Amino acid sequence: MSKIDPALFAAREQALDKAYRSCPECGSALIVRNGKHGPFLGCSSYPECGYVRPLATQGVTVEKLLAGSICPDCGHELAIKKGRYGLFIGCTQYPLCQHVEHEHQASVDNVACPACHNGTLVARTSRQGKQFFACDHYPACKYILNDRPVAQSCPVCGWPVLTVRQGKDGERLVCPQKLCQFESDL
Repeated sequence: MSKIDPALFAAREQALDKAYRSCPECGSALIVRNGKHGPFLGCSSYPECGYVRPLATQGVTVEKLLAGSICPDCGHELAIKKGRYGLFIGCTQYPLCQHVEHEHQASVDNVACPACHNGTLVARTSRQGKQFFACDHYPACKYILNDRPVAQSCPVCGWPVLTVRQGKDGERLVCPQKLCQFESDL
């Protein structure tokens, strides 16, 4: 009967290959550390040296090519990709072409952005899965609403957009401006 080598079960030996045994900044040994986002490699001379490196690479993987689809920016094929925040449709020529189509990026009744007047408000989903509405010219315009926008101007303050807010009495039209107190039934 053969004996099992205990070195096979050492996390340090499995996680660190020869290329990652020493810190590229100070030359000290790298060790496996645990953080709130999982294990990572860190320099053993911390806090003098703050070198860290993730153990696993978190890149974008191509799940499926979309045959017959064309990128509107460069003309190449689109693909369904899996990234940090879930599935999305993107160009296969990334990073040369950075075109991305999100699942919930349909415009909401063509409501013009009241902040920049160039874009339209589109439905988006946050990291926590909650829906919000933002200008499609992000990051140039960072206008955002938590409730569904309606292309009607406020009769009190004149703001070009009202929102539909769900309350205990049903849906109501509300002005999104904080100083304006306009509310009406739908």
